[in-house]
Amino acid sequence: MRTVHEVSKLAGVSIRALHYYDRIGLLHPAQVTEAGYRLYDDADLERLQSILLFRELKFSLKEIRCILDSSGYDRDRMLEQQIELLQLQKEHLENLIQLACEIRETGVKIMDFSAFDTSKIDEYAKQAKAAWGETDAYKEYEEKSKGRTGKDEQAMGEGLMQLFVEFGEMKRSGMKPSDEAVQKQVEKLQTYITEHYYMCTQEILQGLGCMYSGGGEMTDNINRAGGEGTAEFTDRAIRVFCGR
Repeated sequence: MRTVHEVSKLAGVSIRALHYYDRIGLLHPAQVTEAGYRLYDDADLERLQSILLFRELKFSLKEIRCILDSSGYDRDRMLEQQIELLQLQKEHLENLIQLACEIRETGVKIMDFSAFDTSKIDEYAKQAKAAWGETDAYKEYEEKSKGRTGKDEQAMGEGLMQLFVEFGEMKRSGMKPSDEAVQKQVEKLQTYITEHYYMCTQEILQGLGCMYSGGGEMTDNINRAGGEGTAEFTDRAIRVFCGR
């Protein structure tokens, strides 16, 4: 077992970051002593390696948590993607080194900026993220969407956002994510998604919760509908629901 200080030194990750990973459910220590000290075992260190590798693939912490907790997580597949990305980064750095050496040795102004181009790296990272989204649920959604009109899609979206309006009302009334009424609202959300989009399993629901509170346009839309903090409140309620 290693202390948080030892893990921080070993992995090059700040103690503050490790505390944050614990707080958001990304990396819990194997044990917490009575004095409050975090202790990490080998399984925790292996998970930390996966977290850092996914960060290199440009995944957010929310996305990483959902992937690592998913039953469909394939470590070998992730490592293959990581190796490919690192090879592209190596090629990029070698090009930059070569350019710098040519400028130093010749003293000639070289108006060639191709060495700074990271489009291949960015495109691969984008494809890697997209690959993790190729789920049966997404395919089911595409199949269900075939016969729908624009008005149908709009009505479905409005119905979904109404659920977040209700989550926001619960939050403002002082309810906790674990309260029975809030948990029933999560069940209502799960049923709505299953009926209108795809089979919303516990695993998928938990992943959606991560997306709801993960920032960006989706988080903004939910908070716009239900009020500030609604997206995070919904995610927390979903985590309680899925942990039962």
